[in-house]
Parts: sequence; structure tokens; C-alpha cells
Amino acid sequence: MIPLPGPVQEAWEAEWQPVGTPALIGITITVLLLGGAALASESGWIPLLDGVNLVFHEAGHPLFGILGWEPLTILGGTLMQLLVPLLAAGSFWLRREAPGVAFAGLWGFENLLNIARYVGDARAQVLPLVGGGEHDWANLLGRWGLLAQDASLAAGLRALGWLGMAACWGWLAWRWHRHPSST
Repeated sequence: MIPLPGPVQEAWEAEWQPVGTPALIGITITVLLLGGAALASESGWIPLLDGVNLVFHEAGHPLFGILGWEPLTILGGTLMQLLVPLLAAGSFWLRREAPGVAFAGLWGFENLLNIARYVGDARAQVLPLVGGGEHDWANLLGRWGLLAQDASLAAGLRALGWLGMAACWGWLAWRWHRHPSST
């Protein structure tokens, strides 16, 4: 195993902070609200959260575009949309704050529902696009010879999103059960 820098190694080996019942209840409510909103919306769009995700998505295109490889520029939107919650989860992980890790994980896996919607639209291209530009996933799947599989890829991403959200909640509930906080 590659040795980690001192402070990172110490953080990695540190004990997790206990999970309070209010935190577990808050994350449970968040899971129910996110799931309910995603299921209730005809398109699966959760306005506030997916609006924020869209900002990160659009920022990812020019950021990854700096590297100069066109496929990465196109994929950069989706990568950035996933990278931001992953970095947040990593920050909470190093501080051993389970509710933060669970919340960032929920955010990241909810992103997969939104990405699945975009991937599944690759052939139909009926989703409104920011600036009316090219459809990222139609372009990528076309390049990769996978355009005809857009619906099945979307279904897989959607399933992974739901399973991931459930796993984040389950992990937090396990942490709470294992080391409940007095608060």
C-alpha cells in the first residue's frame, strides 16, 4: 500500500465520530424527500438539487476542455457533476463525519438519476439543452457505437443511483446502530 502523507494517514486511521439520532433522522428524511421528488416528477428532475448539479455539469466542459481532448471535454460535464459530491464525501470521510459522507453520497448517487435521464435521451434528444448545443451523450454514445443501448445504459445508471442512495442510508444507519451518539 502506498503510504499517505502524515495528516491524511492520521485522518484515515482515526475513529469515526458517533452518529446522532437527529442526524440519522435528517438523512432519512432527505432520502425520503429525494426519492419522493424523483418519483413524483414526470421527468425525474428535482429543481433545486438538479439545478445545482447542472451548474457543475456545465462548468465541467471548459474545465476538462483545458486538457484539449474533445471526448474528455464532452464527458467533462458529467465527470464534474460526479466529482463535486465525491470530493465533498472525501472531505467528510477524512474528518470521519458519517452524516456528511452519507449526505454527499446521496447527492452523488442522485446525480446518477439525472445522468440516466440524459443518457436515455441520446437517440430521442427531446430534453432541453443549455444553450441549445449538442447532446453530450448522443455524441459520446455515437462515437463509442453504443447509441442503440441508450435506454439500457440509462436503466443501469438509474438502478445504480437508487441502490447507491439506499446503501448510503444503510451505511449511516449501521454506523448509528454501531456507535450511537448521546445527542
